Amino acid sequence: MTTEVKRLIRVRTDKGAVFKRDGYGKKRQLSDSWRKPRGQHNKQREQKKAKGALPKPGFGSPVAVRGMHPSGFFEVLVTSLKDLEGLDPKTQAVRLGGTVGTRKRKIIQEQAVAAGLKVLNARVVKTTKTKPVKTKPVKKDESKEKAEKKTPAKKTAGKPKAEKTEEKTEKKAPAKKAAAKPKAEKAVEVKPKAAAKPKTKTTKSGVKKNE
Repeated sequence: MTTEVKRLIRVRTDKGAVFKRDGYGKKRQLSDSWRKPRGQHNKQREQKKAKGALPKPGFGSPVAVRGMHPSGFFEVLVTSLKDLEGLDPKTQAVRLGGTVGTRKRKIIQEQAVAAGLKVLNARVVKTTKTKPVKTKPVKKDESKEKAEKKTPAKKTAGKPKAEKTEEKTEKKAPAKKAAAKPKAEKAVEVKPKAAAKPKTKTTKSGVKKNE
């Protein structure tokens, strides 16, 4: 950047004015972007003192540095590699678009630096290293583990119990049969019945008759 361009940029900053719309600062919904006052009794339109200046030809910047970046380059918006073609690194600088992704931004940024172009909004793109995923050993549920531990103990304990029950039944079986025989013999014995007494009936005359 030449000394003349530096001087003109300094003149532009000293001479430039910031124009704000009327009512800015009084209402929250009003932004500071410029809007021409059109009211019939608007004091800013009537150019009253302390109401703010209106844009006029005298506020313009020098033609040589009009639209120039303070760094001394003219900005060029770049969103793809094709936009880098035909750019002059002496007078033009690159500004990457906000919609460009990280992967694409890295490629465009490297190509621009290789071509000798200045990147106004350069970023340091960090490369993330992929760490190896550690697989944890699969743990079984505690309830299942307890069940698996208890099952063999139940089987071993069940066998002797069954044998004992069988032995008991074998021992008890002959005793029941031996006791059942004398009961049957007692039931067979029948006592002789006593002789039935002859029934007597009384007649009307009072004489008893045997049947």
